Amino acid sequence: MTTRQIGIDAHTAGGAALVVVGGLVAAATGPLDLEKGSWLAAYLVLVGGVALIAIGIAQQHLPTPVPVPLQIVQLSGWAVANVVVMLGGLLSSSVTINVGAVLLLLVLALTWWAGHGLIRTRSVLAYAYLAILTILIVSAPIGMVLGAR
Repeated sequence: MTTRQIGIDAHTAGGAALVVVGGLVAAATGPLDLEKGSWLAAYLVLVGGVALIAIGIAQQHLPTPVPVPLQIVQLSGWAVANVVVMLGGLLSSSVTINVGAVLLLLVLALTWWAGHGLIRTRSVLAYAYLAILTILIVSAPIGMVLGAR
């Protein structure tokens, strides 16, 4: 059995930071009586943080590295899309949520395409990673519908 190392790249570092921020938001939600604080905390941790960490770890194991320009597009798109979704949620603006969700869908599709080379590894973790991305891609339109309510 070999040990695999996981490096700290921009994806994993950014994801870890979002998990911490989500935890801080969760801690402040009750005392500050933030109406949408628990939603924001969960979004920051799960969609913003954990998903970004998974992307970073998986991309470190691709047969060929993701080109730096593509990583920049992924990270900047991820940041913009998630900020727009969170603003839309906090402002109860379904139009803003939809714009952010469409941007997020584009980034997720690009990320899935960049990671599809993992299929050749026939690894359970590779399939799990692509399944997680697929679940996020399917969840975005569901979030759009829920945001419109």
